[in-house]
Amino acid sequence: MGTAVPSSPIASLLPLKSSKSRREAEAVSSSPFPLQSFKHLCKQALIARNKELLPSCNKVDSFATNVSTSKGDLLHSDLAMDKELLKIFQVDPELVPHAQHLNYRYEQYLKCKEKIKKYEGGLENFSSGFTKFGFNRGGDCIVYREWAPAAQSAQLIGDFNNWDGSQHKMEKDGFGVWTIKICDTNGKPAIPHGSKVKIRLQQGDGTWHDRISAWIRWAKAEPGKFGASYDGIYWNPPASEKYEFKHPPPSKPLTPRIYEAHVGMSSVEPRVATYTEFADKVLPRIKSNNYNTVQLMAVMEHSYYASFGYHVTNFFAVSSRSGTPEELKYLIDKAHSLGLRVLIDVVHSHASNNITDGLNGYDFGQSSESSYFHTGDRGYHKLWDSRLFNYGNWEVQRFLLSNLRWWLDEYKFDGFRLDGVTSMLYHHHGIHISFTGSYFQYFGLGTDVEAVVYLMLANDLIHELYPDATVIAEDVSGMPTLCRPVHEGGVGFDYRLSMGIPDQWIRLLKDVRDEHWNMGEICGTLMNRRYTEKCVAYAESHDQSIVGDKTFAFLLMDKEMYTGMSTLKSISPIVDRGIALHKMLHFLTMALGGEGYLNFMGNEFGHPEWIDFPREGNNWNYDKCRRRWDLLDTDHLKYKFMNNFDRAMNELDERFSFLISSNQFISCTSEDEKVIVFEKGVLVFVFNFHPLNTYEGYKVGCDLPGKYRIALDSDSLEFGGHGRVGHGIDHFTNPEGVPGKPDTNFNNRPNSFMVLSPARSCQVYFKVKE
Repeated sequence: MGTAVPSSPIASLLPLKSSKSRREAEAVSSSPFPLQSFKHLCKQALIARNKELLPSCNKVDSFATNVSTSKGDLLHSDLAMDKELLKIFQVDPELVPHAQHLNYRYEQYLKCKEKIKKYEGGLENFSSGFTKFGFNRGGDCIVYREWAPAAQSAQLIGDFNNWDGSQHKMEKDGFGVWTIKICDTNGKPAIPHGSKVKIRLQQGDGTWHDRISAWIRWAKAEPGKFGASYDGIYWNPPASEKYEFKHPPPSKPLTPRIYEAHVGMSSVEPRVATYTEFADKVLPRIKSNNYNTVQLMAVMEHSYYASFGYHVTNFFAVSSRSGTPEELKYLIDKAHSLGLRVLIDVVHSHASNNITDGLNGYDFGQSSESSYFHTGDRGYHKLWDSRLFNYGNWEVQRFLLSNLRWWLDEYKFDGFRLDGVTSMLYHHHGIHISFTGSYFQYFGLGTDVEAVVYLMLANDLIHELYPDATVIAEDVSGMPTLCRPVHEGGVGFDYRLSMGIPDQWIRLLKDVRDEHWNMGEICGTLMNRRYTEKCVAYAESHDQSIVGDKTFAFLLMDKEMYTGMSTLKSISPIVDRGIALHKMLHFLTMALGGEGYLNFMGNEFGHPEWIDFPREGNNWNYDKCRRRWDLLDTDHLKYKFMNNFDRAMNELDERFSFLISSNQFISCTSEDEKVIVFEKGVLVFVFNFHPLNTYEGYKVGCDLPGKYRIALDSDSLEFGGHGRVGHGIDHFTNPEGVPGKPDTNFNNRPNSFMVLSPARSCQVYFKVKE
């Protein structure tokens, strides 16, 4: 949830300058030392650290504040590392001074995994808690279990017994788990499918409280009533009503091109859209624009719609505003039939503080060991007004790991975007913290080791059971090792979001005149990442257009979008600039910003205005909580030009797979000309940000000799440009300098060719096969 975490650039291990290629940087950062010398380096670093740390263990920066340590613990960590080096130290030698922390972290992960294997039979069994807890069929009976150790008594209530639990009392075992078995009557389930159910718990002071099961699979509020509390719904449809998946999931793409979407706000009408409407009306648009992955927000049930789905109340339930569990399955199956993978936004960083319909209702003031959450300040997020999980608790680990498994097993999701990971990684949750890139910020007293271990277990589980799953971390801190495999000593994510990039564009659009944009700074921000850990880049997501800010298109064109978007009249300078820069900044972000790309629903065609969910402050108005597809579909409006370019961007990667390529070289960042030239994969990119100057016969450097042609041109008429570049022209290269001597080349490239580079436009060239 990027809006709640301060945005700051991700620290780079090897920030690239224009004269160094990504391939060179990758070689420097990932090439291993000779093993013996590397062990010696590690050992010397550890000896130096221990001399400093052992006399006063309370100063140790390698352990979280909730971990007690001793000299023996430190020595044990040293011996373990000396016995077998974790690969992360070879990938990034700068981690060596923090080896004690990283080894301790890995040891805690191994110990936790071993305990799970000993007492639960392994992660696979442990993560199938939904087959034991909540409501399940057992023979001819319904078995209901709930972990509520602080309760003194418990009853099952609902429509089926007229909300009188006196005849349905539950029994408690030694682990705080309440159980009841209700057998069928006359061959029919005692609890009808679709009926309301709750658990009634007696607190220590004798008072009774009604709660929704933590494992409920559907929850629903009274229709048409704002602020109505939710009821748990017993969901077990007959075979004839259960959705059966028909299509296998697509294979994992080389690079995810992600379309971030919110089902509820996907209708052109001012109302909440449904899963079936999204499947039938929006998925074809996503496929048409050549995305290969859909990321669905706000699927997990949340009682407050304006929370954007981030204040989850019911973790195993799909949001009832948009339909039923079976209808969500139809959406996912339809996406798979179109070749689209589907990721779900999962929120394990915190939980809604709602008591009557949320997980917080199980907190009766008991100790943290008997609760889902930490007690006191540690269990409360001050900025988000929400509860924080106790990740070291056995039943919390079961609950959260089972939650991940549930969405993959039951709904066939293809992976996750884990929200608020920065908040999980640190005791300070990233609040008022500016991450500078110093490794001591990542591996010190502020690190929550229990949360990191949970994330390691989660990624281990997902990648072991679902090798093709994609897991993305929303982390603004840039913690090293976050996207390295768990077996190497990393946290195990596949990608992190490049959250510093949008801040750069917003600053430039709001505060800096076009002619003062710094090409080197732009490229530096886009490439400010560790190339041993993959990133998903985006120019703007949902965060950038939430109420209080504007979409990039609206920042660029503002009120002109109300009157100046018709193709039936001449284009205004504001709209001309806006459309040109909208295309360029999104495309440059895609090309240089990471190994994946993300776009939020509607931004591909320059959606105007902002997002504002219905709430008391706007009289529960839905006008700004919808997507104006009508603007895109009206042929005489200019929105189609930006959409056409978005489609072509994605198609270019489909054809040339440049996003995943490690061949990246920036040969030119000219501040006077406002030009950026770089190679990515087999393509040559030329960006001219100058507001006025068009360069004819502009020399660009390249690696390979031969004949080049246009692959993509933002100035094409179909993209709302001026059609100044000829597409049927062959561009032949000339050799530059002395072979084998880069310093004699043109911009450190051995070959060059001449192009026309119009103002505020970008072109991509490919080498024609002989």
